[in-house]
Amino acid sequence: MKLVSSAISFWTFFLVVAVPTARGLWMDLPTSGARCISEEIHNHLVVMVDYYTFIGEEYFHDNNTVISPTVSIKVTSPHGKELFHKEKADHGQFGFTATEAGNYQACMEIVGDGHKGKKVSFGIDWKTGIAAKDWESVARKEKIQGLELELKKLEESVHAIHDSLTNLMDKDWDLSDLSRRTNARVAWYSITSLCICIVVSVLQVCYLRRYFRNKKLI
Repeated sequence: MKLVSSAISFWTFFLVVAVPTARGLWMDLPTSGARCISEEIHNHLVVMVDYYTFIGEEYFHDNNTVISPTVSIKVTSPHGKELFHKEKADHGQFGFTATEAGNYQACMEIVGDGHKGKKVSFGIDWKTGIAAKDWESVARKEKIQGLELELKKLEESVHAIHDSLTNLMDKDWDLSDLSRRTNARVAWYSITSLCICIVVSVLQVCYLRRYFRNKKLI
């Protein structure tokens, strides 16, 4: 049993590393204007996002009161649909399910004067797929634990890898098709250009011959 558990743990670690399902990011926000990040997300994928702001290493005090900087955060889909928008937020969590494949964008902008001219840092933890799943709720609902739960995670990881490979194959096919169409267009363009050059050259020769004959030079 210990050997099986060790094998399960190893493959769980391998699959978690092999499948990128979480994006943790720290950034400094500009004093004016917004800063945006984007993430390519597949269709029907669950996304959970944790975010938080701070000044320096921790919040600062003003008259013995903890003040935290606030930001405006907005998340939009690849076609510009607003999925989440909150003003004057310092920390929180939200989630959504992707309804279309593409780059989802999150934009953050400092609001208010809580930062008082100091550098504001913003942290965002972008979890997708199995990383965004509440496994405690799954274990309680399906009444599984221990080895069964690890096997369930492995099964979800395998499905995630399969979906990722399918998407990669679709992209590869689209790129190959685009390359073939581009090559065909370049070939037709080259042939057309060559034909035009030949016709123009013949016309120039004919014109010059007629010109020299009219001038009785030949």
